[in-house]
Amino acid sequence: MVAPLVEPADELTIDEVRRYSRHLIIPDVGMTGQKRLKNAKVLVIGAGGLGSPALLYLAAAGVGTLGIVDDDVVDESNLQRQVIHGQSDIDKPKAVSAAESVAEVNPYVNVIVHNERLDNDNVLEIFSGYDLILDGTDNFATRYMVNDAAVILNKPYVWGSIYRFEGQASVFWAEHGPQYRDLYPEAPPPGMVPSCAEGGVLGVLCASIGSIMVTEAIKLITGIGDPLIGRLMVYDALEMRYTTLKIRKDPNGVLPTELIDYEAFCGAISDEAAEAAADSTISVTTLDGWLKEREDGSRDFVLVDVREPNEYEINKIPGSVLIPKNEIISGRAFEQLPQDKQVVLHCKSGVRSAEALAVLKGAGYSDAVHVGGGVVAWVNQVDPSQPSY
Repeated sequence: MVAPLVEPADELTIDEVRRYSRHLIIPDVGMTGQKRLKNAKVLVIGAGGLGSPALLYLAAAGVGTLGIVDDDVVDESNLQRQVIHGQSDIDKPKAVSAAESVAEVNPYVNVIVHNERLDNDNVLEIFSGYDLILDGTDNFATRYMVNDAAVILNKPYVWGSIYRFEGQASVFWAEHGPQYRDLYPEAPPPGMVPSCAEGGVLGVLCASIGSIMVTEAIKLITGIGDPLIGRLMVYDALEMRYTTLKIRKDPNGVLPTELIDYEAFCGAISDEAAEAAADSTISVTTLDGWLKEREDGSRDFVLVDVREPNEYEINKIPGSVLIPKNEIISGRAFEQLPQDKQVVLHCKSGVRSAEALAVLKGAGYSDAVHVGGGVVAWVNQVDPSQPSY
């Protein structure tokens, strides 16, 4: 156990007593615990899959001040899992949409909207106004930045992660236990861990992990129970199994004292992929022209889609053949690739195709190129009749 994170508020109004009565009759929470929740200031990073249930339940629990930081807008593909948004919120800033939903859940919550991208220039200033941080982001660069800012400011934060059918959650607080860098001292190699946008996520998984994150937040704020400090909760939805792993402080680890270049630290793509793509990237409009030339016989090339088969079923660039990236990385695809034609690669956004391009260049396909922006750019700029994902 750790001491309660915040002091109690002076009082609860009659209306608040009515609203939170089911909390008040729990001896471990009671009037004092509910007053602590009222006095708490919690920042939720990302109003997406994990942020959606977290914000709704933090608001319902009576957390007095909720900050929402997100610079994205609501897209139709979000609605499969981001339950804080609805059909009428499409194209609305997520932070604004989430704030409106919170107000519907609990009008006694003060909502602070940060409709901006969290970065090195604002993270310390934003964090300084809150007692506790909830991190539901889906990229390693932001996760490391959140960790380092929290360590510098001595702030606890609850972390969650989801992918396909698995979720993870923990609490990081350098003063009382490990930091995120003790769990992941180094970012995984570029392209090694797909994002949810590439690999997918079971929508309801967000509720499972988001609810764990809120439970941990309530425990920290009120000082009850045993928080997940030094422990990693792993949830396997297919097996319906929770596993708890211990996280220990790295005896040789160093606590961060300043922010760094996190994009460079994590690397969206490897150095080899960046070098290969530097002068071998074409746009989707160029590809559109090339495909027309291929139809009339003035150009010959093979267009290879390096995504996974389930992605290929959603949308595709006409005239492409599917060879997943791993087939190229392992070398098994070389027997399918012609030696006498130029190879043009594409994926969803251009990251995986750049990695595959580096392998082809190394194997002697010197004139191979890849399509910047991938099928996302194709749908946006060339064929908007196709669905996006």
